[in-house]
Amino acid sequence: MTSYPFRSALDLRNAITSKEISPVEVVTAAIDRMQSLEPQLNAFVTQTSELALSAARAAEKTVMAGEKLGALHGLPISVKDLISVGGVRQTFGSRVMAENIAASDAPSVERIKAAGACIIGTTTTSEFGCKAVGDSPMTGITRNPWNLGKTPGGSSCGAAASVAAGVTPFALGTDGGGSIRTPASFTGLVGIKAQFARVPVFPTSATPTLAHVGPLARTVRDSALLLGVLSGFDRRDPFSVSSDVPDYLAACELPVKGMRVAWSPTLGFAKPDSEILRITENAVRILEKLGCEVIQLEEGIGIDPANIWLSEFYAGISTRLSGAMRDSRDLLDPALCEVLEAAGGQSFSSYYENVFARYAFREKVSALFESFDLLLSPTVPIAACDVGVDVPTQFGGRSLCTWQYYTYPFNVTGQPAASVPVGFTAAGLPVGLQMVAKVNQEKDIFRAASALEGEQCLWDTVPPGFAQ
Repeated sequence: MTSYPFRSALDLRNAITSKEISPVEVVTAAIDRMQSLEPQLNAFVTQTSELALSAARAAEKTVMAGEKLGALHGLPISVKDLISVGGVRQTFGSRVMAENIAASDAPSVERIKAAGACIIGTTTTSEFGCKAVGDSPMTGITRNPWNLGKTPGGSSCGAAASVAAGVTPFALGTDGGGSIRTPASFTGLVGIKAQFARVPVFPTSATPTLAHVGPLARTVRDSALLLGVLSGFDRRDPFSVSSDVPDYLAACELPVKGMRVAWSPTLGFAKPDSEILRITENAVRILEKLGCEVIQLEEGIGIDPANIWLSEFYAGISTRLSGAMRDSRDLLDPALCEVLEAAGGQSFSSYYENVFARYAFREKVSALFESFDLLLSPTVPIAACDVGVDVPTQFGGRSLCTWQYYTYPFNVTGQPAASVPVGFTAAGLPVGLQMVAKVNQEKDIFRAASALEGEQCLWDTVPPGFAQ
């Protein structure tokens, strides 16, 4: 199946449904590719080949019996190591959890299994999802297939690297401050976090008011397909959205003419590279030519909510890791220890000042969105940086995650946000455009993203050296 690695999930599903190809053939090809590329990419923590092949064989029997097929029937997929797959090692990218076995499936894993997907392995993450680059003491450095000397971003590093290299058509990642969107931008993928709690999270995250589970995929429609399976109420997540799940695939067919989109080059505080601005603004002009009304948002979204986000995110991690910080500090990433110490040292009143500041910020941003449908910006201020650094040198003084600038504000607000590939730098590295929608309006992202993808057709471009 020489054409398999970069076929879309929808194309593969149709081929499986029509009996053109076998689920076992597809999954075997994915496993073979995972194993052959692992020495180059280092994208997987635990390979679950037998689990995947067992699911593929069951999927094949269902096809041959003419029974009803699931939305992801026979499709290979991976799951980030922060998401529980029952009976499979779950390390969180940390040596202190090296032998941990997940007790049960997370809701997202239950749903992809029920839809017929075949899990080939769990993918690498920075330790406990706490860095925007792709390395951890547990697994070492994960590499970007577009340039092996560059990071695929973090913390969903293995998920992004493997999908970009054609191992699976899509993957499950998590996003507490940009951990889906930054890797998507760095590796030329579509990555979306839906409305907060649209996809239920359980067991409870260490960052329960910020965490999202969502897809990384090579096409907009593949991300819509997977998000449709993941979305929906689950009582185990106390924030879980109980309204009907939008039809994301149908939204991809809606016209964009008449949409009002705001373009903010900096959000009011970011410091982007000029090449990133040129490429992302060109994408905005394409949407304008398609009939969108573009509004220049000169003032951005107001304050930089970095301190609000930092207080919430690392306070949760610090609390969860207090025992490890006390008893096993030498096993933890030194950069992580530094930020956890600071977060753990904040006073009760200081923490709650940031809680109330978060509510005020969320209301300000929500009011801004009354005058437009989408907010567009770069996803990240730079293209992929070199491996082995915690914070790119030009952003010295920023934290492990806030150098991203554009992503964490919308974890603070909880709004749907995505990164869509829109071009390449002169050095051949992918660049993403961030699309942020109003509360509960993921469909507007899929409308615009699908239209843009149709004009640019970038998903057909694959990393040099990985075509076969």
